[in-house]
Amino acid sequence: MHRKKLHASPAWLFKTETDELLDPALFRLLKSVHDSGKLTLAAQQTGISYRHAWNLLKRGNDFFGVPLAVKRKGHGTQLSPLGETLLWSEQRIKARLGPQIDSMASELNIQLQQLLAGAHPVLRLHASHGYAVALLPDFSDRVELDLQYTNPTEALRALASGESDLASFHFPACPRLADQVMAIYKHQFDLDNLRVIRFVTRRQGLIIRSDSRGAITGLQDLTRPGVRLINRNRHSGTRILFKLLLDECGITERQLHGAEREEFTHTAVAAYVAAGMADAGFGVAAAAAQFGLEFLDLATEHYLLVCQEERLRQQNIRQLLSLMASPEFLAEIDKLPGYAPDRCGEICTFAELLGGDRQ
Repeated sequence: MHRKKLHASPAWLFKTETDELLDPALFRLLKSVHDSGKLTLAAQQTGISYRHAWNLLKRGNDFFGVPLAVKRKGHGTQLSPLGETLLWSEQRIKARLGPQIDSMASELNIQLQQLLAGAHPVLRLHASHGYAVALLPDFSDRVELDLQYTNPTEALRALASGESDLASFHFPACPRLADQVMAIYKHQFDLDNLRVIRFVTRRQGLIIRSDSRGAITGLQDLTRPGVRLINRNRHSGTRILFKLLLDECGITERQLHGAEREEFTHTAVAAYVAAGMADAGFGVAAAAAQFGLEFLDLATEHYLLVCQEERLRQQNIRQLLSLMASPEFLAEIDKLPGYAPDRCGEICTFAELLGGDRQ
């Protein structure tokens, strides 16, 4: 079978009124300068010569009329405020639009495969965005997957209507919180016919910068004046978990400055905090680690896949189960901070899974 696969990524394109373009390589250079603090090392990491790196910065300076980086004797090279703003704008657009573009790329790649190799069954998965589920398309040689990112309500709706073969679902390992989450979605569950494919557990909590470590030690600190929050979108499972944790502390979202601001992925929340636009967000540990941020662990979740029982006989679902239990795939999960395989690929019912948490 042909394995042509396209990848897409969002990016800023800056140009003047006379159509003068700013080289996109500048953003990779800014990221390396930010991480290393040395232009020589940043050039190596970007894959360009030192002279080219210097010229890129100079052209950026000329383009905006303001320096993007500053060399300080004995302190290497540091980004200017404008350089930092440009860097984080690029990081945020990737975090915000990346999952949507991944979904579109998945659709296009499926169309290409159907054209190149002829019509054939493709496994359709509608899932909440997460770092573990995002690994699955990397193993397209093992199972051909059309992965579409959406919220839990829409994922379960697509499963019920037959638009997808699988849906993701996640709920807290804490039985008390799990019961509340299951109650929210109970009208969408056909528990007699649905089967659970176990996948991973993941840690959720507060994402903060290191300079906020002393000031923010728990949810109660989010109510203090001057503490700015970036929230997840209201239909996400993570937002529901966050609200349940707030309820247990006697906190309402009205008490949180910035609770009305929303991002659609864990990555976007972390990028928002890293850019200094908020002091805290709620999301997975892997997102905090991606941006070198601090993480305050507040809850562990089961992230799993669900399908109709009769679907388990499909060849492509059997291929998926084999992949999920394979050493190669489990090794990739082990690389994700805050994630752990949770009897990956095993089949059970919701009653068995929920009952196991109570033992």
